[in-house]
Amino acid sequence: MKLDYIFGKLWEAYTTQNPAVQRIYDLFAREGERVVNDHIAFRTFDDNRIGIDILAKPFILNGYVEKGTYHFEEKKLFAKHFEHKTDPEAPRVFISELLTKNFSEFLQNMIKSIVDQIPADMLNSEVLINSGRLWGKPSFEIYNRLKEESEYAAWVYVFGFCANHFTVSVNYLIKYDSVEKVNSLLKSNGFLINDAGGEIKGTPQELLEQSSIRSEIVKIDFIEGSFEIPGCYYEFARRYPDEDGNLYSGFIAKSADKIFESTNFYKK
Repeated sequence: MKLDYIFGKLWEAYTTQNPAVQRIYDLFAREGERVVNDHIAFRTFDDNRIGIDILAKPFILNGYVEKGTYHFEEKKLFAKHFEHKTDPEAPRVFISELLTKNFSEFLQNMIKSIVDQIPADMLNSEVLINSGRLWGKPSFEIYNRLKEESEYAAWVYVFGFCANHFTVSVNYLIKYDSVEKVNSLLKSNGFLINDAGGEIKGTPQELLEQSSIRSEIVKIDFIEGSFEIPGCYYEFARRYPDEDGNLYSGFIAKSADKIFESTNFYKK
């Protein structure tokens, strides 16, 4: 599969389930801005059948290379980011995985049981990255039990393999050329900003500033009935040049740690 097709299918699924994202994209377009993706992020587990290196395969086959690794002690995650070798506007790909061995026996067994249900032909498929939930209808009771230990685990249990978020590159915006201006535009149009750790994560001195909206609340069909839970969110990032004049291309773990909380539950 070619990159345009992969990204197109990811965007289609992402915006269909989370229409607020499309409204924000359209808002920038009406303001005359060209939206370029800084990065796309995915979540998975540390099972070697579906780990980071498995999900990265379709991107590696299309010219991406590994560029950085990250550890999130508090949330018990490991992550890698990948960049395209030749296309500077191709979005970075950020893939994280939950270190399940650091959680309860219940969580470990639950995650193993759902991965065991994935059809064998999907495990090495290029379409795994955008295949959604491959283990049948979720249980709201199990979702809540997982959420007590890890919001991340509960989210993946319900949504499966898909883009957790796309990220607008503020560097390409003209009128809204700062994260502050982007946040102001979003708030004035009724969108909620994730304020965990402050509305803006990172500083110019750290070479990366990020913000995000709160995840859209979406209705999910569980075994026990339909319930509303947080879905996906949209992120915004501005990068700064280092002392050599090169635009910083990595990620800051402590900032990403708070960005992850965009999918935490909140009252509408």
